[in-house]
Amino acid sequence: MKKTNLNIIKIDKNKSLFNYEKKILIKELTLDLKLGYYDFEKEKTQKVKFSLEIDYEDRKPTNDKDIKSIVNYGQVVKLITKLAKNKHYNFLETLAEDVFDVLFKDKRIGKIMLQIEKLEIIKECASVGIQITKKRSHEEL
Repeated sequence: MKKTNLNIIKIDKNKSLFNYEKKILIKELTLDLKLGYYDFEKEKTQKVKFSLEIDYEDRKPTNDKDIKSIVNYGQVVKLITKLAKNKHYNFLETLAEDVFDVLFKDKRIGKIMLQIEKLEIIKECASVGIQITKKRSHEEL
């Protein structure tokens, strides 16, 4: 009879066997902003709509008593609102880059899809805008 060698593996209770892939959804955050390249856009506010999907990973389940255990969508809304209202942006793309810079400070975030639309700029269109997806590179520079 053939003898088999079985190794017993001890699991460290402090390490998780799982990785969580989580997504924050923010749909149609609408702000009144002075945003745009043309003089008339710098004088009067216009409605601007933001929609985001924020992908993040975590090695631990959410702790129901610790708000720091999640990426807080309320905080994301506050950050975007503050950023957009404190500076005039000529282009949606430069606003998007600043949003990315602020949100990627959270090291758990791996990918952000951001859509920004001007709702009142061209009367023949319900909206015009951009959609940009930015993904964290895990390669060392």
